[in-house]
Amino acid sequence: MNNGLKNGGMIFNIQRYSIHDGPGIRTTVFLKGCPLTCFWCQNPESQHKRPEIFFQKDQCTACCACISACPNEANTLTDGIMSVDRDRCKGCGKCVEACPSRARTLVGRYAGVDEIMEEILRDRKYYTNSGGGVTLSGGDPLAQPEFALALLQACKTAGLHTAIETCGCASWPTIEPLLEFTDLFLFDIKCMDPERHQTSVGRPNDLILANAVRIAGRRPMIIRVPVIPGFNDNRDDVRAIAHFVKTRLDGCAIDLLPYNRMGESKYQRLGRPFVRLEPADEERIEDLRQIVNTMCLYKPRP
Repeated sequence: MNNGLKNGGMIFNIQRYSIHDGPGIRTTVFLKGCPLTCFWCQNPESQHKRPEIFFQKDQCTACCACISACPNEANTLTDGIMSVDRDRCKGCGKCVEACPSRARTLVGRYAGVDEIMEEILRDRKYYTNSGGGVTLSGGDPLAQPEFALALLQACKTAGLHTAIETCGCASWPTIEPLLEFTDLFLFDIKCMDPERHQTSVGRPNDLILANAVRIAGRRPMIIRVPVIPGFNDNRDDVRAIAHFVKTRLDGCAIDLLPYNRMGESKYQRLGRPFVRLEPADEERIEDLRQIVNTMCLYKPRP
């Protein structure tokens, strides 16, 4: 597999006409791989660098074509129900090609920088007219730093505005080379409590917060706070984040991202358990926005 190579890497989507990932109309390139395992992740297919199979059970006709197609014997039929052994599956995609009912989809593919740039540049006029550009997202672009750097360099060579959406969980030597070619960082901060951060996303937040401070002194940055029911959708957590932003990050803008349930079906298609959450109502979100407004700049979503 060519993950992380300078001339290409592993992606799972290229989204054109994006308006939520930076200024203007943008193309967002979603890279696979993430150092965190947030229990609310809305793109669970982004967490691993390797390709994976989405399996839609209700579309499966149990024809068994996938069983004979799989070189790793990852598919089995028991009592008329097809199942996928995720440990055996290598994401080769042969079962996808063999499935007549299209119950399977390959998520993740290797793509070269030139190939991606060809698609990006189709919309150059929209970037120019709207003040937009290109955003690298994921997963997290820092999980494939050489690939991310090559993409950013190609975008800057083409005269495009660039942004990175990141959780900031990487060593500084990984991040620093990207600064020169990144016009804007969209930086996630989940909570300030290190123990709850460790428990909920799998890593402590000391490195993340240190990187936020370093980046804020050198590049434009917007702090993005996913508002997760039962985790940080309360005044104390939001107030603590806003205080950190105001005192340590030169008052960067804060963008509150209300949780939605759009990612739940993805867990089912990946055969993974998930935590069902009820999104906060607009009244609570507005209350949290007012807290942010009193302490630093709130940036409303377009």
